[in-house]
Amino acid sequence: MNKILEPFKRISWKYLINYIAVAVVGLLFTVLTFSSGLPQSTLFLLEKITMNIILVVSLSLVVGFLGELSLGHAGFMCVGAYIGGKVACILSESIDGDGIVSFLIALLVGAAVAGAFGFIIGLPALRLKGDYLAIVTLAFGEIVKTVFANSSEDTFGGSMGLRTPRFDKQYLFIIGFVLVLITLAVIQNLIRSKHGRAITAIRDNEIAARATGINVTKYKLIAFVISAIFAGVAGVFYSFANSTVKASVFDYNYSIDILIMVVIGGMGNISGAIISATAITYINTELQTLLTGGAAVYKDIIYALILIVIIIYNNASALKSFRERFNLKALLKKTKLFNKTRQGYADDEGKWDRVPTKIDMDELLSVDVNVVESIKNPDKEEM
Repeated sequence: MNKILEPFKRISWKYLINYIAVAVVGLLFTVLTFSSGLPQSTLFLLEKITMNIILVVSLSLVVGFLGELSLGHAGFMCVGAYIGGKVACILSESIDGDGIVSFLIALLVGAAVAGAFGFIIGLPALRLKGDYLAIVTLAFGEIVKTVFANSSEDTFGGSMGLRTPRFDKQYLFIIGFVLVLITLAVIQNLIRSKHGRAITAIRDNEIAARATGINVTKYKLIAFVISAIFAGVAGVFYSFANSTVKASVFDYNYSIDILIMVVIGGMGNISGAIISATAITYINTELQTLLTGGAAVYKDIIYALILIVIIIYNNASALKSFRERFNLKALLKKTKLFNKTRQGYADDEGKWDRVPTKIDMDELLSVDVNVVESIKNPDKEEM
C-alpha cells in the first residue's frame, strides 16, 4: 500500500487542492445536468457562485496579497459586462450571438477593455495609499455606473439596460467552472512566482521592498490590472447569464459585498476565498428565495447577523484552539496522503545520529579548567 501511495506523497497537494475541489464539483454537476437535468434554481445558483469566486479570488490579489484597499471591483465588472454584451450584440447580426464563438470573442474584448481601464486608473491611483486609494476606486466605480446608466439607447441601452444574447442556461455553469479554473491557474501561479513574492514583499513592507530594488509601481500595476481583467471576465459572464445588463447592479454595495467575502475567507487565502464566496452566495440566494413578501425586509438583517457570527468565529481568541484542531488543513494533515512527514526522511542514511564520528554525540565534552585559567592569568602561574 505504501508503494502505491509513494508517488502521491511527492505531489504538493496544497497547490492542487483548489483545482481538484473545483474540478470535482464542476464534473459532478455536469454529469447531473447531462443525465437527469438540474432545476433552474440550481443552475442560477451555480452561475452566481462561479461568478463570485472569480471576483473574490481576483480581488484577493489586490487586497490580500498586495495589501491595497480597492472598492472599485464592481466598476471593472460593469465595464466587462457592457463591453462584452455590446460585442455579443454586434456579433449576433453576423454569427450566432449566443454561441460559444461570440462568447469567447466577447470575453476577450471585455477582459481587455477592463484591464485597460485598470491600467489607466491604477497608474495614478496606486501612488495613493489606504483610504485615499479606496476613495478613488470607489469614485471610479460610481462614474462608470453613471456613464453607462445615462448612455443612449442605441449605444448601451440607457437606464433600461442593455439587451444581450442569453447563453444556454443548461450549460453556462460549465463555462463558469472552466473560468474559475483559469482564474486559479493564473493567480496561484503568479503568487508562487518571483513576481508574486515581490507583490507580497510590498504588502509586508513597501520601504524595505524599494530598498531591495523591487519596482513597486510596476508590481502594483501588474496586480491591479490582472485583478481588473478577471473582474471584466466575470462581467462578460454576467452579461451572458442575464438577458439585460443594468448599471444599477454594479453599485458600491456590490464592491463591498465582494470585499466582505475576501475578508471572511482570509486575507491572502485563496482556498478561504473560494469557500467564502460559495458559502455567502448560497446564504444570500437562499434568503432571497425563502424571505418573500413582507418578510423580505428581514433579509438584510439576517444576512448581516450571519456575517457577524462568521467574523466573530474567525477572529475570537477563545475559539482559536477549536479552529486549529478542526479546520480543513488540520484534518487533511491527519491523512496519509496529505501528511508532510515523508518516509524517505526517516530512512535517510545521512542523518546526524547515523554519521560515524570520532566523538560520541551523546558524550559530554570536558575542558581542563586549570589550562583555561593559566591562559587567562599567565602571571599567576609564575608566582
